[in-house]
Amino acid sequence: MKKKIKTAVFPVGGLGTRFLPATKAMPKEMLTVVDKPLIQYAFEEARDAGIENFIFITGRNKNIISNHFDHAYELQKVLSDKEKAEQLSLTKDWLPKAGSVAFIRQQQPLGLGHAVYCARNFIKDEPFAVLLADELFVSEKPLLKEMVEFYEQSDDAKNVIGVAEVEKEDTYKYGIIDPVSNDLGKSVAVKSMVEKPNPKDAPSNLSMVGRYIVQPEIFNYLENAKKGSGGEIQITDSLCEMISDFPTYGVKFEGGRYDCGSRLGFVQANIALALEKEEMHDDVMEVIKGFVK
Repeated sequence: MKKKIKTAVFPVGGLGTRFLPATKAMPKEMLTVVDKPLIQYAFEEARDAGIENFIFITGRNKNIISNHFDHAYELQKVLSDKEKAEQLSLTKDWLPKAGSVAFIRQQQPLGLGHAVYCARNFIKDEPFAVLLADELFVSEKPLLKEMVEFYEQSDDAKNVIGVAEVEKEDTYKYGIIDPVSNDLGKSVAVKSMVEKPNPKDAPSNLSMVGRYIVQPEIFNYLENAKKGSGGEIQITDSLCEMISDFPTYGVKFEGGRYDCGSRLGFVQANIALALEKEEMHDDVMEVIKGFVK
């Protein structure tokens, strides 16, 4: 019987250079989409998928993230005294249980693979999830929940990757999988994968979207991993090496996907999620119409 996916790793140690100067002193993961920081969206997706333990791989100037996942007693006292129950709820009711969160310093920004490797002593011998907070998804069922259900129901799958279709000319921005078959259903067996290929060399237009379920053996591969695309240690390279011994599948996401690691995707996410809020929808539509005119 497969072990339950109980732990998620959130690599949040990146420098966020595409959002300078906003990210000079504030982590990009704390940039807000409407009224909630990106990292909280990712955390809630993991929580709703049944995750019980949350590991954040951080770097310098990231203390604001750990503060966000803690009580703000002064603020809570003021809100309580003023009987602002709704605002008080927004500060604390979603917080994880005490003892379920850990923060680990990456120390050097050496890439996603290195960030995941930093969690090895906390993961030990259980499969775990990895979530990148700058990928934001909107759907009835959270993407990670779909992946966990597929993993639990599949006799064969060892590693599971969230994937979505992108335009062929955009493949250089993402990790791209090479599917075993062109008959693409909701899930697809993965033959290989490559990090940010030139569009003419891309094996498909199915990109990895920052959601992974991986076996703990990945740490053996990451330990000896060499720098790959962008001069960083890429998780893609180690996942690719594992495929022969650990059958890997992609689970296709169909819904609203926003690459909030880019400025355009970040703006799109803010518009889309603002329109989903009933109390804002009509006003936001009027603003959009005004710009169109």
